[in-house]
Amino acid sequence: MAMSGTSGSIEVVCGPMFSGKTEELIRRLKRAQIARQKVQIFKPAIDNRYHDTEVVSHSSLSISAMPVNTSIEILQKVFDSTRVVGIDEVQFFDDNISLVVEKLARRGIRVILSGLDQDFMGKPFGPMANLLAIADQVDKIQAICTVCGAAASKTFRKNPKHTEQVLVGETDLYEARCRAHADFFGEDDDQLAFFVNFNESRSKTQNL
Repeated sequence: MAMSGTSGSIEVVCGPMFSGKTEELIRRLKRAQIARQKVQIFKPAIDNRYHDTEVVSHSSLSISAMPVNTSIEILQKVFDSTRVVGIDEVQFFDDNISLVVEKLARRGIRVILSGLDQDFMGKPFGPMANLLAIADQVDKIQAICTVCGAAASKTFRKNPKHTEQVLVGETDLYEARCRAHADFFGEDDDQLAFFVNFNESRSKTQNL
C-alpha cells in the first residue's frame, strides 16, 4: 500500500561498462542520505569483484549494500520506513525484479536502478528491457571507446570463446566500444546473409 502523500518512482541509470553507472547511482543515494531519507541498497551476490557488502564504482566510490541472490529477497528485506531503494547491477537479477520494483514504487518508494542495458552481443541484458519500459526516468550514459575515443554505448568481450551472457569481469574481459568498433563476432554478417536469402526467396515467390 502506498504511503499517504507520497509518490513512488522508478529510475534507471544504464549504459555500457566503464560509463559511470554505479558512480551515478551512489551519487543519488548519498544525496538522499544527506536529506535524511531512509535508504537501503542491494546488489546481486554474484557480483563480488570489489567487495562482498559494498557497491563500488570503477572510480573507487563506495556505499554499503546488502547482497541478495534473488529479487524476491529485496522485497522481503525492505523496511516499512525505507523511502529510497538502490539496486546495482540490476541486469543480473531474475525476471521477477520488474514486479518487485513496481511493487516498491506503489508503496511510495523511490527506486533507483543501475545496470548494463546490453550484453556483450548488443542484446537486451536479462530483465533490462522490461525495466526500461516501466521506468519513470531513464538516463542512458556513455563510456569512451577504447579503439577510437568516441562515445561508447557497447560492451565488448575480448574473448569470443566465452559465450554465456553472465560472465562477471573487469578490464581483463571487457572494453567499452562505440557502435563502429563493437564487433559481435560476425553476427552482422550472419544477419545480412539471412535478409539477402529472405528477399531472394520472396522475389522468387512473387514471380511465380
